[in-house]
Amino acid sequence: MAKEIRGIIPALITPFTADERVDEAAFRKVVNAMIDHGVHGLFPVGTGGEFSTLTSEEKKRLMEVTVQETAGRVFVMPNVGAITTAESVALARHAEAVGCDAVSAVTPFFLKPSQEELFEHYRAICAATALPVLAYNIPERTGGVALSVGTVSRLAREVRNFAGIKDSTGDLTNSAEFVQACPPGFRVFMGRDTLIFGALLYGCAGAVAATANVAPALAVGIYDAVTAGDLAKALHLQTKLAPVRRLFTVGSHPAGIKEAMRQLGLISCGRCRRPTSDLTPAQTSEVTKVLREAGLVGG
Repeated sequence: MAKEIRGIIPALITPFTADERVDEAAFRKVVNAMIDHGVHGLFPVGTGGEFSTLTSEEKKRLMEVTVQETAGRVFVMPNVGAITTAESVALARHAEAVGCDAVSAVTPFFLKPSQEELFEHYRAICAATALPVLAYNIPERTGGVALSVGTVSRLAREVRNFAGIKDSTGDLTNSAEFVQACPPGFRVFMGRDTLIFGALLYGCAGAVAATANVAPALAVGIYDAVTAGDLAKALHLQTKLAPVRRLFTVGSHPAGIKEAMRQLGLISCGRCRRPTSDLTPAQTSEVTKVLREAGLVGG
């Protein structure tokens, strides 16, 4: 593959205007802010990017903008997952056409596919593109649909460009089993931001982290410290990042993340698409408290 898929990858938020239109200018600003803080790649139109609220055309446009604004400085790996295989295939083909470096595909949701159906789903996506394809395992958001270690191992061994997985189960044992069961070179990314340090020690390739929208330097610092062998520093930084994960529980995710970014001056509007509501004054204060606890603002 042209770029090495590793390191800290922010699960980019999608900024909206007050009337819930995609704010492309704000999105470009976020892309540059993340790169300026040393992230290794970008993950647009994922869970933190509210992909489930976006039209297919909006997803495609955000892929294009990410590639344009990144200009080769870091790799771009959008989520192309959808309920149907056909839509996932179409999005993967578009990602390749506009210059993305890899794609990730969340498991189908609402439906309840079997492991054999999931195998065929990912094999079809892989057949549709020459790009590396990574699965995205997040059962708490997909109605319990989860890829088994056996299915992932089979895909990794039988499908040439099935290259990795983002594991957002929050179960470090599960992530470690993916690492151990799959061939060398298969990339497992941690999707639970409080476990980046432990995941790296188990051999994971990095993390796709929504908290990196708010604290990219902390997340990158964990990865760099582990790479340098400074485990004490890495653990210290992981401890500092841990409070930021609480933003997931302030309002409906990613409202807390967006409000934190607004308070930090990274975006001017923290609006999500409805039915996600704006935060209450008490919730806004809770965001400020989290930022202070993490050392991201004074006070």
